Amino acid sequence: MPAHEESSNPLVRERAHLAASRAALRAMREDVQALDIRDVTANWVNAAVLQSQIDDRIKALADLSHTPLFFGRLDYLHVVGAEKAEGSEGERFYIGRRHVHDAHGDPMVIDWRAPVSQPFYQASRNNPLDVDHRRRFGYTGGELTAYEDEYLTDPSETEQTSKLLQAEIERPRVGPMRDIVATIQPEQDEIVRSDLGGTVCVQGGPGTGKTAVGLHRVAYLLYAHRERLARTGTLVVGPNRSFLHYIEQVLPALGELEVQQATVEDLVAARVEVRGTDESAAAVIKGDARMAEVLRRAIRSHVTPPVEPVVVVRGSRRWRVPAYEVEEMTAELLARDMRYGAAHEALPQRIAHAVLVRMEEAGEAPDDRVQNAVARNPAVKAAVKAVWPAVDPAKLVLRLLTDAEFLAAHAEGILGDDEQKQILMVKPARSVKAARWTAADAVLIDEAADLVARTHSLGHVVIDEAQDLSPMQYRAVGRRCSTGSATVLGDLAQGTTPWSTGSWEQALFHLGKADAVVEELTAGFRVPREVIAYASRLLPAISPGLTPVESVREAPGSLAVRVVAAEELEAAVVAACEESLHHEGSIGLIAADARIPALAAALAAAGHACLSPGEETTAASRLTLVPASLAKGLEYDYVVLDEPAAVVDGEPDERTGLRRLYVALTRAVSGLTVLHAADLPEQLA
Repeated sequence: MPAHEESSNPLVRERAHLAASRAALRAMREDVQALDIRDVTANWVNAAVLQSQIDDRIKALADLSHTPLFFGRLDYLHVVGAEKAEGSEGERFYIGRRHVHDAHGDPMVIDWRAPVSQPFYQASRNNPLDVDHRRRFGYTGGELTAYEDEYLTDPSETEQTSKLLQAEIERPRVGPMRDIVATIQPEQDEIVRSDLGGTVCVQGGPGTGKTAVGLHRVAYLLYAHRERLARTGTLVVGPNRSFLHYIEQVLPALGELEVQQATVEDLVAARVEVRGTDESAAAVIKGDARMAEVLRRAIRSHVTPPVEPVVVVRGSRRWRVPAYEVEEMTAELLARDMRYGAAHEALPQRIAHAVLVRMEEAGEAPDDRVQNAVARNPAVKAAVKAVWPAVDPAKLVLRLLTDAEFLAAHAEGILGDDEQKQILMVKPARSVKAARWTAADAVLIDEAADLVARTHSLGHVVIDEAQDLSPMQYRAVGRRCSTGSATVLGDLAQGTTPWSTGSWEQALFHLGKADAVVEELTAGFRVPREVIAYASRLLPAISPGLTPVESVREAPGSLAVRVVAAEELEAAVVAACEESLHHEGSIGLIAADARIPALAAALAAAGHACLSPGEETTAASRLTLVPASLAKGLEYDYVVLDEPAAVVDGEPDERTGLRRLYVALTRAVSGLTVLHAADLPEQLA
């Protein structure tokens, strides 16, 4: 029990407040459910929209039994916002995942994002922020079972590590990623609450909480700028579907239901079906930012100087616009560097305006309706089609990738001859539908489409595992937040694509956010100190100069490295998984992709059913079989890593292989067992 008691049994009192808060939340939900909108909407469309908003509000007010309604309490020395008169009493606030008020409108739980809640994360003995003491609560199965007090203004109190905070961080993983509102650290909180107007890039090693910080920043921005972001939209971009499935419950648990989630492939694949794959060298070239200029040249090459005048017949009169005048209009539009499609729409209006000038000079009084009619005149349409024809983005990219002469003409001085040969299709397709488009091709088509018509921009975009994006992929995501802001999350040491970025400065330039603030998280809260120290032996080889993560968690015995005979490896892996299953929580078996079928068969033969990455654990199955290529961003209480050398050899080059291994080594929360028959990479020696 804490040294300072405010009553004979504080735990009973806090449980009573929890019960009262849950009752108040139920009442808030029932009030919304009871709303009658029949007489307040003008038509069925308005009614449907309003009912949808009400349904979302009802969902947001759900009381999740396994999620604590509040996790902390702040006792202020004075009334917040009032003058600090001596002898005046302070205020008390319970901090939770959402706001709850009683029947009179008085707050029973304060949303963690509210300004009054910020001292829960930022107050310290050196800077108590007018907080007398901070209380943390511990829960077991949804029941409030413990509390812990920290008196910030009492000089007799000694600094101690919060056991409840530590227990919450180490609580076993039993499903998808959960929120961290109860454990946000001061340096994380500063990033979470950074302003909507600026882009933030977070470099963070394994276990530093960068993904959670990014998701909680979205939740904070939606709280602070809800009306604006409701209009413009928010998006979370992840590396793959497994990862998105893993994180999909974090924002709903915080009451945010409207955030879109997608991979880069999802964003750009709307125009074509991706059915093919590129060789590594070709994918690197297609992902190079130089391709943007090749596409720009190719699109603008469709503009052809006019050779004949435009003659418009209206009634008995003929109006003539000479070719040189149309050429001047065309040159002006090119000089303005506007979207190709916008210029295509503007040119007939320019020609029509020239005709109207001649009409006025002849004594007529045409109006806008006449100009629009002239712009639709067959002669004007024919002239525009000849001078500034419409361009289909997919057809343009197909021609670039199948017509060597066309590619050479527009890649001259940009791509070398060998590079051009690398990206040409081996088997040229006759049509857009017949082509075996690759993921990199879809990004090129997206770029071309933006050159024709501007891509819709959202208010805020979060990009996780951003170090793996190519320059062209950064451009694709950047188009989706060109008038908004972004949160860029990643770790340069975990770049596992041949085109992964070399620096955040380069990445942010391609994203269109060169003025972004780069923050670095170096305190590790997930991976035990012994495990992260072992994995960090790879850093000099994979990302020289990067600051190693300093884990705050000591867990003696959390790392075991075992060598076994080759013929016994699979049996040893199964045994290690069974050993890990004796512990509480989730188990991840990570292996090179090529090793997955053999390990799956060995586990099945031993009677173990396996989950796929991102799937929720159940009482019947807590073991997930994870291909190394999908391990990034995931976490498990205990990890068994099969044959590190195979993980390295499964990649196109050693550096990428070692980075993939670094990812695999850093997925464990409580314990890591490494099993190998082949020699370990020398960097781990």
